[in-house]
Amino acid sequence: MDRQNLTLLTDLYELTMMQGYFKNKDRNETVIFDAFYRSNPCDGGFAVAAGLDQLIQYIKELHFDKEDISYLASLGIFDKDFLDYLKDFKFTGDIYAIPEGTVVFPREPLIKVIAPIMQAQLVETAILNIINHQSLIATKAARVCYAAHGDGIMEFGLRRAQGPDAGTYGARAAIIGGCIGTSNVLCGQLFDVPVKGTHAHSWIMSFPDEYTAFKTYADMYPSACILLVDTYDTLKSGVPNAIRVFTEMRKAGIPLSFYGIRLDSGDLAYLSKKARKMLDEAGFPDAVISASNDLDEFLIQSLKEQGAAITSWGVGTHLITSKDCPSFGGVYKLAAIMGEDGKFVPKIKLSENSEKVTNPGNKTIYRVYEKESGKVKADLICLVDEKFDEKEPLLLFDPNEPWKKTKLSGGSYTLRELMVPVFLGGECCYTSPKVMDIRAYCQDEQNTLWDETRRLVNPHKVYVDLSTKLYNIKIQLLDQMNQL
Repeated sequence: MDRQNLTLLTDLYELTMMQGYFKNKDRNETVIFDAFYRSNPCDGGFAVAAGLDQLIQYIKELHFDKEDISYLASLGIFDKDFLDYLKDFKFTGDIYAIPEGTVVFPREPLIKVIAPIMQAQLVETAILNIINHQSLIATKAARVCYAAHGDGIMEFGLRRAQGPDAGTYGARAAIIGGCIGTSNVLCGQLFDVPVKGTHAHSWIMSFPDEYTAFKTYADMYPSACILLVDTYDTLKSGVPNAIRVFTEMRKAGIPLSFYGIRLDSGDLAYLSKKARKMLDEAGFPDAVISASNDLDEFLIQSLKEQGAAITSWGVGTHLITSKDCPSFGGVYKLAAIMGEDGKFVPKIKLSENSEKVTNPGNKTIYRVYEKESGKVKADLICLVDEKFDEKEPLLLFDPNEPWKKTKLSGGSYTLRELMVPVFLGGECCYTSPKVMDIRAYCQDEQNTLWDETRRLVNPHKVYVDLSTKLYNIKIQLLDQMNQL
C-alpha cells in the first residue's frame, strides 16, 4: 500500500485529451492547474488539508509500464506513436501545495501544478481522488474532536470504510484531524501512529460467564484493561463484574495504570452517569468510561450537554465515511497558459453560478492574522509576484461583494504564505513530517480560529479575499468574455 504504480488511476478522458494534445498542440506547452474546493464539508467553517504524502508517492511512481501500454493498446483508441511516447513518460513539472494539517477555506488552491499540459492533465484525477478523500476525513475528525472538548477520540471505522485504502488512509487522515489513535493495525504499521482497542461482545459470550471473560482479559492485559460491560446487563452485571475484577487486581498489587469500562449500547448518558457513581463508590474514581455506538460530533455534543460521564470516545462509521457529507467536492481547473514571451496568460472559466467562476493566473495565498490575538482574520489570494509589507495598511474586500471592505492598519496584522514547493523540475523537494507531528501542527492551526468559526452549526465565515491586482485581472477577463 505504501508503494503502488497508480498511473492508470485516472479517467479515460484524461488520456484521450493527452493524445489530442500530443497530435494537435505543443506537448511541452506549460500550463497551471489549481485544485481547490468550493464549500466547506458538513456546512462547517473550515476544512483540514490532507493527502499530500500519498500524492507525493503517486508522483514519484508515475510511469507507464509494459502492462499499462499493452492494456491501453487493447482499447483500440490510442495510436502507436502516442503509446510509444508514454513508454518514457515521467513528471517533469512543479507542484506547490498547502501542507497537510493546515486549516483551509473554499476557493483557495490546495495544490498548484505547473507542468507541460499533457502531464498536468494526466494527474488531475488522482490528485482529486487523494486530496478530496483525505481532506474530507481529516475535516470530519476535527469536528468530532472539537465536540469532545479535549476527550480522546479513537478512530474505529475500518470495518465500515469503503475498502482497505479508504480505511487505512482515512484512519491516517483522522489522526491528522485530531484522533489520538486508530483500531487499524495496518495504519499503525505504515504511518507509526498509536493503535488502540479493547475486545468484542463475542469475547464475553465465548466464556461460561461474564466475570471469567473479564478476569481472563485483565490477566492478559493488565496495563490496558478496558472492559466491555453491555453484553448482558450493563448496570446489574457488566459494571459490578468489572468492579470485582478491578478490586481483585488492586488486592493482588497489580498497578491500575489504564483501566475502565466501555459502553456500546443503550442510553449512554444515563448509563455512564450510573456507572460513574458505581465506580466512584467502589473506590475507582480514575477508571475510564469510554463509549462507542454510531457516534458523531452532534451526538457527542449532546451527550456532553447532558452531563454524560464519558471521557473517551470510539467513533467509527460516521467518521470514516463522513456519513452526513460523503464527498469533499474538490475540483481541478486550468488557471494559466504560458505565452510565447515566457509569461503566463491567465485563463478563466465562466459559469452562470458565480461561485463556479474561477480565479485566473499564477497565484499564491497569504494568511492574514490579527497580531494581538494570533487569530485568523482572512486569507488573501494574490499573484505570485505580489509583495506586501506588514508595516503598511492592508485593504481587504469581498470579491463577490466588493463594497464590503476592511482596512487593517500597519503593524496590526501578520502574514504567512501558505503554499510551499513540493516538486521542482520533477524532483521532490519536500519531506512530509511524521503523522503525529502533522496532528500537533493541525491542533495549533485550529487554535488560530475563532470559536465562532469552529462551532458545529452556523459557523462564522472566514473570508477568502483577492488582491486588488488579481481582482482587476479577473474583472478584465470577465468583461472580455462578455464581449464575445
